[in-house]
Amino acid sequence: MTLVSVPELVELLDSDARVTVLDVRWSLPVPDGRAAYEAAHIPGAVYVDLESELSDHTVTGRGRHPLPTGAALQGALRRWGVDTEDTVVVYDDWNRAGSARAWWVLRAAGLGDVRILDGGWSAWVGADAATQTGPAPTREGTITVTHDDLYAGALPTLTAEQAAARARSGVVLDARAPERYRGEVEPVDAVAGHIPGALNLPSTEVLREDGTFADAEKLKALFGDRGADGTGTVGAYCGSGVTAAVIAVAAARAGIDVELFPGSWSQWSSDPRNPVETGGGVAPRNESNHSK
Repeated sequence: MTLVSVPELVELLDSDARVTVLDVRWSLPVPDGRAAYEAAHIPGAVYVDLESELSDHTVTGRGRHPLPTGAALQGALRRWGVDTEDTVVVYDDWNRAGSARAWWVLRAAGLGDVRILDGGWSAWVGADAATQTGPAPTREGTITVTHDDLYAGALPTLTAEQAAARARSGVVLDARAPERYRGEVEPVDAVAGHIPGALNLPSTEVLREDGTFADAEKLKALFGDRGADGTGTVGAYCGSGVTAAVIAVAAARAGIDVELFPGSWSQWSSDPRNPVETGGGVAPRNESNHSK
């Protein structure tokens, strides 16, 4: 199970189930969500800093949000009070980006039961569910992370070289906004454009207007329109490996396997040896496209 609804989470929290709720509020314009968390959050939820706890900025050459080590993540998980048998529920307040990143990182580390609150914080508030202010009390958790290298962890990843090869011979999806994919604007990285052969599937397209994930049939259609029909593994990337995780969640919901390129465009564009393509769209490629 990948998602949990507000009523389902309320029921879990009211039961004797072992549940840890993590607040992963993060956005590109406002990466630090602690103030919003302390103003109001789901009762008992612990704030998670995506920049410092779900990324390791001491790593060079792997983009703007390199993956943390398993050891560092284990320390964070224990600070958050997570035990091995816990169900971990993650939520955010911006296009499921923070929660999807947390879901992917925790699943890559080997955690078996991680769920995203469908619709995020706005769904919780919209349901008039209980909230809490200030930091939540925590205790030391006991979880053990078995994968120290998350680039070779429980979820598959792609290197830059593998992403390039997959884009030439299979399907690689770029989760950024269309104008960034086409190279018309680039507000963050030094070079505009996309990996040659990649197709655009903006992460926001897999969400409904209320921020919940589209149903499985709609998601299958979105992936199928880009040549990803579930018969092969799909590659995915974005600007720095955060919103590509939203595509990974949507793919899991649609029964499609995804390999994430964690360094994404921030890693690709930092190497002047890597080719850059501009323009393009979302139409599936044919044999003539493959030769270009």
